[in-house]
Amino acid sequence: MITYKEAGVNIEEGYKSVKLIKEYAARTMTDLVLNGIGSFAGMVELPEGYKKPVLVSGTDGVGTKLDIAFRMKKYDTVGIDCVAMCVNDILCHGAKPLFFLDYLACGKLEAEVAADMVKGVSEGCIQSGCALIGGETAEMPGFYREGEYDIAGFALGVVDKDKIIDGRDIKEGDALIGIASSGLHSNGYSLVRKLIPDLDKKLNEKSLGEILLTPTKIYVKPVFQLLDKFIIKGMAHITGGGFIENVPRMLPKGVSAVIEKNSFKKPEIFDYMISLGVDEKHMYNTFNMGIGFVLCVEDSIKHEVIKELSILGEEAYIIGHIASGGEKICLK
Repeated sequence: MITYKEAGVNIEEGYKSVKLIKEYAARTMTDLVLNGIGSFAGMVELPEGYKKPVLVSGTDGVGTKLDIAFRMKKYDTVGIDCVAMCVNDILCHGAKPLFFLDYLACGKLEAEVAADMVKGVSEGCIQSGCALIGGETAEMPGFYREGEYDIAGFALGVVDKDKIIDGRDIKEGDALIGIASSGLHSNGYSLVRKLIPDLDKKLNEKSLGEILLTPTKIYVKPVFQLLDKFIIKGMAHITGGGFIENVPRMLPKGVSAVIEKNSFKKPEIFDYMISLGVDEKHMYNTFNMGIGFVLCVEDSIKHEVIKELSILGEEAYIIGHIASGGEKICLK
C-alpha cells in the first residue's frame, strides 16, 4: 500500500511546521481577534469608532526576490516583504490593516524554512499593527522543485467611508512628498537577477545579496501618525511600475505630477544598476529609485509634514508638485 509520505508529502513535517508557525502568529494577536490559529477560519471583529466602516483588501506576493533568498539561504525577511506589499497598498486609501492571511507553497516542506518565512510575516504584521490570523501551507511534490517556495498574502483593513483617500481633491499647486524606501523593495527582481548574477560581490562593504534581500519598508504607522494631524489628499505606493505607473494612480483627471529627480537621495544600488547598462527612464518605470511612498498635500503644509516625518524617524523629501493637464507624470 502506497502512503502519502511515499507520494512526497510528509504529514509529520507539516505538524512540526504548524507548531513552529503558531508561536510566531501568537505574537501578532490583537484584542479584535476572536479565536486562535487552528480553527477552520479566523474571526476578527471591527474596531469601535467607525460610523460607516468600509473594508479595504489587498493581495500580493514577493515574486522572484524569493530566488535571492533561496540562493542566500536566508528566509526570514521575505515574509516582511509579503506583508509590506499588501498593507502599503491598502494604506493608500487610508485603511488601517486589521488582519493578514498567508499562503506558502513548496515541493518538499522543511519545517524550519517554512517557520523562518512565517517569522518574517509575523514581523511584518507587528510592524503594521495587524494580526496574522491564519494561512495555508501547501506541499506539492513534483509541482515545485525541492528547495523552492512561493509565498503570497492577503490583507484586510478598515476605513470610515467619509475618510477614504482617493485623490479626488488633488489640484494644481499641491505638493508631493516622498518617504524614503529601504532599497529595491520587492519589484523588478527578474531584471535584477539578470544584471547581478554574483551575490557575493561587495558594494560598499556589504554583499549584493544582503542589499538585495533588504526587506520592504512598511509605512503604516508613520502615515497614520500623519493622518491624525494633517489632511493627506492622495497617496501612492511605489511598487511594480515604479514612479511612472504608480504616481498617476492617485491623481484625478486634468492634473499631472511633476517629479524632480534630483530632489531626493537614491540608494547606491540604483546607480550601480544604471552603470550596468539599464536606461534611466526604464529604471523609473521599474523601481522606486529611493522613494517607497508618495503623499500629496496642500503646498502650505508641506514643510510641517516633512518636519513631522523627521520626528517619526522617517527620511522624507519634497519631490515635486501637481500641475494642470499634461501626461499624468513628468520626470524632470
